[in-house]
Amino acid sequence: DEEHCDPYAWGDNYPSCHPLLESHHSPINLDHQLMKNQSLDSLHLEGFNLTHKGQWWLTNQGHSVVLELGNGMQVSGGGLPGTYRTIQLHFHWGSVSSNGSEHTLDHLRFPMEMHIVNIKSTHPNLTSALEDPTGLAVLGVFIDVTYLHNENFQSISNALPSVAYKGQTKSIRPFPLMNLLPQNNLTQYYRYHGSLTTPPCSQVVLWTVYEVPTYISWAQLFVKRIYSTEELADKQVHLQNNYRHIHPTYGRPVYASKDAKMLTNGVSPLAIFYLFNVLLFIGFLNI
Repeated sequence: DEEHCDPYAWGDNYPSCHPLLESHHSPINLDHQLMKNQSLDSLHLEGFNLTHKGQWWLTNQGHSVVLELGNGMQVSGGGLPGTYRTIQLHFHWGSVSSNGSEHTLDHLRFPMEMHIVNIKSTHPNLTSALEDPTGLAVLGVFIDVTYLHNENFQSISNALPSVAYKGQTKSIRPFPLMNLLPQNNLTQYYRYHGSLTTPPCSQVVLWTVYEVPTYISWAQLFVKRIYSTEELADKQVHLQNNYRHIHPTYGRPVYASKDAKMLTNGVSPLAIFYLFNVLLFIGFLNI
């Protein structure tokens, strides 16, 4: 219902979601003045570059589009306290008039954000992992929108019409998950201890948010293509702005990896990225 969808009302039914009762909430703003941690080097993404057998399943859960992944992928290194097996990824986005990433970078919100969810391998399931303060490791990837088509997202984009309504599911042939990541900038990221950004908001997540965004085209954007309602509902409601508001850090340590570029002097890669898009747009208008 409408109230359940309001992040500010989650605390009524899920006490751990109440922003004044808990201090390790996500998302947060990532500030370029963060302290650099020299021990935060590249994560080991085992199996991310392989095409696995079987099927993956894309599902409209009413609050996001979730891609359930098969076995064979895990994350370790980069300061993580163990090995985490990869189970699913999902997306957050805004509307036609607003951006919808959950984290912000120097208070800049991107059009979309992808979360790749990983469970510590010592736990048999998600329920068990939610009892461990470091039970989950989530990789956050900012997604920008350009006039360039990204073939790496096309399998997901092609399946969206089949999962337009809540409860619908579509199988997808597996592809190398590495293709969805900013492959040339995987050593540039931010790390902090936070929470799930949806109920029950469990504060058990070690976040790795990559500094450099990946991209999709306007045609691949989720906005206006996905509904939060079932197909036969009396009123169809577009699924949009499915992101949680920014929370204070409350003194939590938030670190930048040793290769994060926004901490250095000069022009940041983020500025270069947007300058490239502006020049691309100008070139498009002149065609």
